[in-house]
Amino acid sequence: MLYVAIATRAFRRYSTYRAATLAGVFTNSVFGVIYSFAYLALWDANPTAGGYDKVDAVTYVWLGQALLMTVALWGGGTTDDLAERIRSGDVAIDLYRPVGVIQWYLAADLGRAAYHLLTRGLAPTVVGAVLFQIAMPDSPAAALGFLVSVPLAVVVSFGLRFLVASTAFWLLDATGARTLSGALAIFFSGMALPLVLFPGWLGILAESLPWSAMIQVPNDIWLGRHTGVDLLGALAFQAGWAVVLLAACWLVLARATRKVVVQGG
Repeated sequence: MLYVAIATRAFRRYSTYRAATLAGVFTNSVFGVIYSFAYLALWDANPTAGGYDKVDAVTYVWLGQALLMTVALWGGGTTDDLAERIRSGDVAIDLYRPVGVIQWYLAADLGRAAYHLLTRGLAPTVVGAVLFQIAMPDSPAAALGFLVSVPLAVVVSFGLRFLVASTAFWLLDATGARTLSGALAIFFSGMALPLVLFPGWLGILAESLPWSAMIQVPNDIWLGRHTGVDLLGALAFQAGWAVVLLAACWLVLARATRKVVVQGG
C-alpha cells in the first residue's frame, strides 16, 4: 500500500541519524532527571497536587520525555520539510503528485513518529524506570487506550504543524509562526507543567484546547485517570480535534493553491 510505503521510507530516513538519536536520548534523559527532582520537590510540598501522587508525577515526567519527539511538540518532521518546499517553490511538484499533499505528509510523519517512539521514546523511559519508581498501566484497557492515544496525539500535532507550515504560502517563511506555535505547545500541552495544576478557568481552557491531546491526555490514560466511558471520551476528544484540524488543513491548502505562484517565477 502506498501510504505504508511512505511511512516505511520515513522510518528508514530517520533511522540513519544514529548519532542524533543517541544525543537526543541522552538529552531527554538528563531533562527527565531534572524535571523528576523538581516535581518531587513540588509534590513534597503538596502530596496530592492535581490528584497525582509522587509516583504519578514522576511517571508523567518520563512519559512527557517519551512523547516529546514522538509528537514533534516543538515542530520538526515532515511539516518543516513542507514549509521549506513552499518557500523554495518545490511544493509545486508535490501538487502534481496523484496523491493528496496532506495524506502524503501525514503518512511520512507517522513513520517518523514510530521511529522516535521506539528510540527516543522507549530509551529514556527505561532510564527513568531504573532511576525512579514509575507507574505502569493498571489495566489492559489503560495500556490499549494509551496505544490508541499516541497515534491520535501525533495526528493532532501534525494538523497543528501543517497549518503552521502552510503560513509559508503567505509569509514565505514560517519560522515566526513555528516559534509561536512551539511556545503555545509547551504551555498548553502539559509539557512544562501538568494541566491539572492550572487553576480555575485557565485549567478548563487548557484542557479543552488541541495541545492537551498531545501530552496531557495520553499521560492521563497511562496513569489510569480515564476509565470506562471516560476513557472512550478522552480518545473521542483526541479524534475530534484530529478531524477538525485535518479539515482545517484541507481548507487552508485549498485556499492557498487556488493560485499557486512559484517564488522567483
